[in-house]
Amino acid sequence: MSTKSSGNSAEQQVRTTADFQFGRGAGVALFPAGCRFIRSKTRRVRQVTDGGQRIVTVRARDGRFTLSIEGARRLARAIPPPAYRVEIAAEVTEFIARGKNAFARHVVAADPGIRAGDEVIVVGAGDEVIATGEAVLSGAEMLAFNYGVAVNVRKGGT
Repeated sequence: MSTKSSGNSAEQQVRTTADFQFGRGAGVALFPAGCRFIRSKTRRVRQVTDGGQRIVTVRARDGRFTLSIEGARRLARAIPPPAYRVEIAAEVTEFIARGKNAFARHVVAADPGIRAGDEVIVVGAGDEVIATGEAVLSGAEMLAFNYGVAVNVRKGGT
């Protein structure tokens, strides 16, 4: 893999993808000027970093982003709650921050717009980012169900 400084086309591409995936303004919030793009052998953007920290990885299967904890924090600051958030009960935040999956029975609140497969931010009380992952259930299902995994946690905040 090679790295390359931000070029207008790559910067525009990732910002447009972020706006599509997370809503208007997400691209600028996630990717300030000066981000670096790690490319595959085929020259496609695979990861975006800023200040040495990974912000997102581009999924090869569909071109959508998976967030790092830093990316989740940036996104949470940029878009108002409850957008793309799953709030979990205080008694399980420590486990989820260590990378354990979030179960439906522990979900306190969820964005009703979340669909299964969406990249989500797992938060505790006070909108504190504790993890990021992929929704297994829709936002409404997370609240309605008392069993099963709600979010496959990819990365905890510790």
